[in-house]
Amino acid sequence: MKNPIIARKLRLLAELSLIAVGSGILYQLVRDGTVDYRAFLMGALIGMAFGVIEHFVARGFRKQVQGLPLLVTIVVKAVVYLFIITVVSGLLGLTIGYFQGKHIEEFYSSMLSKNQLILTVYSLILYLALSFYIQINLLLGDGVLLKFLFGKYRKPTNESRIFMFLDLKSSTTIAEKLGHNRYYSFLNDFFHEITEPALSTHAEIYQYVGDEVVFTWKTNEGLADDNGVKIFFKIQDRVRKHRTHYRDKYGFAPEFKAGLHFGDVISAQIGDIKREIVYNGDVLNTSARIQEQCNVVQRELLISGNLLHRLDLGGEYQAVKVDTVTLRGKNNPLELFSLMRN
Repeated sequence: MKNPIIARKLRLLAELSLIAVGSGILYQLVRDGTVDYRAFLMGALIGMAFGVIEHFVARGFRKQVQGLPLLVTIVVKAVVYLFIITVVSGLLGLTIGYFQGKHIEEFYSSMLSKNQLILTVYSLILYLALSFYIQINLLLGDGVLLKFLFGKYRKPTNESRIFMFLDLKSSTTIAEKLGHNRYYSFLNDFFHEITEPALSTHAEIYQYVGDEVVFTWKTNEGLADDNGVKIFFKIQDRVRKHRTHYRDKYGFAPEFKAGLHFGDVISAQIGDIKREIVYNGDVLNTSARIQEQCNVVQRELLISGNLLHRLDLGGEYQAVKVDTVTLRGKNNPLELFSLMRN
């Protein structure tokens, strides 16, 4: 699918549906001791209903609850979604029953039956689990939870990856002007700007380090459609679009710089009481050093010659050689290019 944001939503919808199907099978096994098509059908419908509301319908509601404590967010979303789905399915059942000539008393008795009440409680538990899954997925990063569950990085893995280190300009000065609380709000607003560009360019947000964001792509995904370059200008466009908001709220809009490089890394799961997936390799240090050079040469976006020669920029972007430098801590010189849009 060409639209990566829709593709991501459909993938998450499929994941929620699979979890719900598994719960449907468990429910029927406990209740009837056997499994038939109804477990798959009802599980899929319940999971899809939750996923459709979460990813396609209730965007405004999600924004309202995202500032609540995690536990409250999980419970509120589960209860609200269950209420919506119960009301909609009840009205649908009532309509179908009407055309089938059933009396309304039959509908009420079925809705208040013991089996229906048990199913409602079970659905609430399932929705709590689905809501928890979504929130944990957001905390760890898109797709990271599944990688942990399936042990993808249990053993070190060699990968070729592109990294971008993107850093806010004049962050110390801004923090002094705004104070701690308003500076946090400023950072949070800016980090929200990167969501759509990251999704639309298949970028993984590897780390937030203070006022810096580290993006990464598998090399083929970062090269495809110039995703590794395109994300920078997409973030620029979003900040410019909301420039008035920033100036009204903070007195200025964020400006940023970035460095791009690629190379081989070792990816692995590390830690004991706190585990995470990390990347180790010279490419990370080099990418960070390239980003530092932005201040030296007064450019917003720098890219290594090694990576530039792998890209097919076409006529959309212009690359200008800045210098050949030996970066801090390195022995071999590296060509650096500035990238701009035509």
